[in-house]
Amino acid sequence: MTNPVVGGPEVLDHDLNEHFPELLKFESTAEMEASPLWAEIRDEAERILDAVVVETGDERREAGDEIRALAWNLERGNIYEGIADALENHDELKDKDVLLLTELDYGMARSGNRFVAKELAERLGLNYAFATVYVALQKGSGVESEAPGENTLSIHGLAMMSPHPMKNVHAVPLPNGKDKMWGKEKRLGRLRALIADIEHPSGTFRAVTIHLDAHCSREHRRMQMNIILDHLDTLPKLPTLIGGDWNTTGFNSQSGTRAIFGYFRRVAMGPKNVALNHLPHPERYFEKPMFTDIERRGYNFRELNNLGTGTLHYDVASIEKNTNLRDWVPEWCFPFIFWAAGRVGGIVHTRLDWFAAKDMSGTNPRSIAGLVDETGTPLSDHDPITVELTVQSPMSNV
Repeated sequence: MTNPVVGGPEVLDHDLNEHFPELLKFESTAEMEASPLWAEIRDEAERILDAVVVETGDERREAGDEIRALAWNLERGNIYEGIADALENHDELKDKDVLLLTELDYGMARSGNRFVAKELAERLGLNYAFATVYVALQKGSGVESEAPGENTLSIHGLAMMSPHPMKNVHAVPLPNGKDKMWGKEKRLGRLRALIADIEHPSGTFRAVTIHLDAHCSREHRRMQMNIILDHLDTLPKLPTLIGGDWNTTGFNSQSGTRAIFGYFRRVAMGPKNVALNHLPHPERYFEKPMFTDIERRGYNFRELNNLGTGTLHYDVASIEKNTNLRDWVPEWCFPFIFWAAGRVGGIVHTRLDWFAAKDMSGTNPRSIAGLVDETGTPLSDHDPITVELTVQSPMSNV
């Protein structure tokens, strides 16, 4: 692994795209890494994958004692204008002290080849950090593969934004739950956590944007979370907020086959019981070990989230989502999926997005549903979540 590079957007400049046709021929990461091509491009690829873009100043803005936080999976930033308008003007989304954002593109055709994080931060007048997650060898999955135009930089990642100075910005890589060079959508890279110390006017706190794996087992997500918590334990003590897309589906989704066995298990439990008592409540049973670990390590999540409220809503009538799902679920499974969802009205609500905090308490947790642009198009497949935080122990003013 190369030494991580922190700098402006220029640290992500690369010419890897010319090698994509050859990279797409590999069927596994192991096969790729044994090739002469990987030996040739490895240093540049790892430089991009380890890079963190930071554009932040030292100007200190006024704010109240409360820390207003937002976490949102932006679904690539495809509906950019609607997202930007919501973050700028929506009463429940604007004027936050920290934004923990996942799934943002840089140079992808599906999102207009924007640098979504940079453009959002500039429009909102915020400092920002962006960490690469993947270099995408294709346009995307499902309907994304049909996006007009070609990718430019082909980068996908996660971000953090704040009106306050951000210090000690860095990222922690997380092991993949599935070989990203196997299957229809091939990518270089891995998920990660993005960490920064936010110099809020009332004192400094630590913020962490995380995106846990969807295509993995529950135990793998638990392991990813513990890697993050282990790393945080090595840092100077500060009140800490963790937020993002934890992908708490309750399923083992390392493969379509394993996911389908999980569906049959839930049929035995009763589709309506699972839809009402487990999918919006993964902390109760299927993902409980991870949430137990979080609490044992001193992090509170219960008062920071409106438990039982879904943040992703799967509608069996959505052609787009069904097309995307076909990339990893066999066609023969769809009649069963439709039948199970039909038992609860055709729409299944699941909670994937969360906050947790240490030495901080939360009030007024919200999940803001129904966000659409002027054409009625949903801004993202995830709802944003917000919370207001106060510190339980003195914060550093460094």
